[in-house]
Amino acid sequence: MAKLHFQYSTMNAGKSTLLLQAAHNYNERGMQTYLLTAALDSRAGQGRIGSRIGLGREADTFSPETDLFDKVSRRLEQGRVACIFVDEAQFLSRDQVWQLARVVDDLKVPVMAYGLRVDFRGELFPGSAALLALADEMREVRTICHCGKKATMVVRCGPDGTALRDGAQVQIGGNETYVSLCRKHWREEMGR
Repeated sequence: MAKLHFQYSTMNAGKSTLLLQAAHNYNERGMQTYLLTAALDSRAGQGRIGSRIGLGREADTFSPETDLFDKVSRRLEQGRVACIFVDEAQFLSRDQVWQLARVVDDLKVPVMAYGLRVDFRGELFPGSAALLALADEMREVRTICHCGKKATMVVRCGPDGTALRDGAQVQIGGNETYVSLCRKHWREEMGR
């Protein structure tokens, strides 16, 4: 039975690596996959999912205007797909998450979405909020704070290395811009 899965974490926990590994496992068994990533994130190259450990693969892209149900339906006209993988799922809109739910319910294709849960201010991304509400299954991908506790938050650092408290929710930047922390150390960095 097809399900909508959401695997979430902070920055640098290995979400893209897990996505690429899972897609490889399907392909290795002769099953086709369909990979999607946010058009605005071109750190690994436009239309490419890349991991910090050097793995990468071409993917189709989505933007805020993309109707994902329509996009997946058109892809399925070209041939069967065993699973759909979505990287950078935090950039999905609420409507797009509903479209992915329709892919699962109506087209009977599993969807595995990978993304951040919260931004550097500790607020949910719209796509993540919708996935937390609608996903059939959720899994936290864990990483650790410098103190050894589980990191659940992330800070965005300025050029001088101090945590920024304000700014746009979305800023595509290098891994050095963000630091994953436990809630206690995030509060200390954010002055809360």
